[in-house]
Amino acid sequence: MGKNVVVLGTQWGDEGKGKVVDLLTDEARVVVRFQGGHNAGHTLVIDGAKTVLHLIPSGILRAGVSCLIGNGVVLAPDALLKEMADLEARGVPVRERLRLSPACPLILPCHVALDLAREQKRGAARIGTTGRGIGPAYEDKVARRGLRLGDLFKGPVFAERLRELLDFHNFMLSRYYGAAECDAGAILAEAEHWAEQLRPLLADVTTLLHRARLAGENILFEGAQGSLLDIDHGTYPFVTSSNTVAGNASVGVGLGPRDIDYVLGITKAYTTRVGAGPFPTELFDDFGRHLSRIGQEFGAVTGRARRTGWFDAVALRRSILNNGITGLCVTKLDVLDGLERVKLCTGYRRGGTVSDMPPLTGDQYADCEPVYEEMPGWKDSTVGSRSLGQLPEAARRYLARLEELCAVPVTIVSTGADRDHTIILRHPFDCPCPASAGCAPSGPPGDRASTTDRARRGDAAYAAVRARLRT
Repeated sequence: MGKNVVVLGTQWGDEGKGKVVDLLTDEARVVVRFQGGHNAGHTLVIDGAKTVLHLIPSGILRAGVSCLIGNGVVLAPDALLKEMADLEARGVPVRERLRLSPACPLILPCHVALDLAREQKRGAARIGTTGRGIGPAYEDKVARRGLRLGDLFKGPVFAERLRELLDFHNFMLSRYYGAAECDAGAILAEAEHWAEQLRPLLADVTTLLHRARLAGENILFEGAQGSLLDIDHGTYPFVTSSNTVAGNASVGVGLGPRDIDYVLGITKAYTTRVGAGPFPTELFDDFGRHLSRIGQEFGAVTGRARRTGWFDAVALRRSILNNGITGLCVTKLDVLDGLERVKLCTGYRRGGTVSDMPPLTGDQYADCEPVYEEMPGWKDSTVGSRSLGQLPEAARRYLARLEELCAVPVTIVSTGADRDHTIILRHPFDCPCPASAGCAPSGPPGDRASTTDRARRGDAAYAAVRARLRT
């Protein structure tokens, strides 16, 4: 039987989800985006060639993989068409592989204008958005005045609703923000082109996923941003405008929560953050500059320099609870190469007491002091390592300690940007499902003996690997 695996970031985004999704699609037939918009920046490096994706699922470079964009994604047609054109210029048959839910809310020029005007008016108190209209588009969705992808094909009805929407937003733009208004005629002219190009890609994403599930195909749900940016559970108000946690994988595509079999949490071996907001382990010394320089920590969307800090087990514990994380993938271990010592944050000291969980509100982070545990670093390079035996002993001990602090098994380790620079301790599609008794790993549909044997072999092999991690 097939499995549904959710891949998401457990920190403040930029954890390396795109590479992991691309890697795991060797055993998936479908990859689906379920939230966010083109504020995501998923970087793939395959045989040295770099690809940055913002809207299109990271499985698009794999032949035989269907890529879907679910109803939970806010979609900017102009950005999508540009991304499609860039990939098609490189020979990727995007239109054969990509399908879109007509229920996707549209990001229009008025949303971008509002986003930029708001940030400018906030001044030093700005959130640090990407300025791409994500938040205003989600606001319109919740207020039930937004336009959706399927509305593009309704001719006069779309035009009338667009003018009503612009009456509302132009009032705010001109009267409150002192910004230029958006022109309905210009948007309508663009919308005709969008409709012509995107009509063939519309599909019932929920039904496609349901049929894939019944056919025994593996499905991968690709998250955007990170769990600490979740609109409800993140460091509010310095968060994104959507729910980034695993529960939204169901809502964002129209499947039930029982259809999720495995949640893979992606975490860097250290911590980064783009934009404003609390960051207890942030570094301003030579260690921070090392992480920034060696890790090439610049945002894939905006190009902004990312803030860097030590690994934060406290924040990660909250993400593990919010998502029901099954296994962890630790990325960018190689960035720590060459450091004489490394630190992990094990608790927050606040008000004279030490807590192993973060505060519930963003403003309380200001009073938190990180409590660190120091470990020996390693001089040898880990770049390109593909087995635990190739890692220095200190690197293995670091991973083992990280696993102990988080109480979730490390199943994948990334040791470089390329697809092949990876140590797979246990493939998510091969792991017996923890959500229901007797769930066997993926294999030929109906081949129960095969999958059961594979599960037994996988359990024994993984136990041996875990033992090596601690030696």
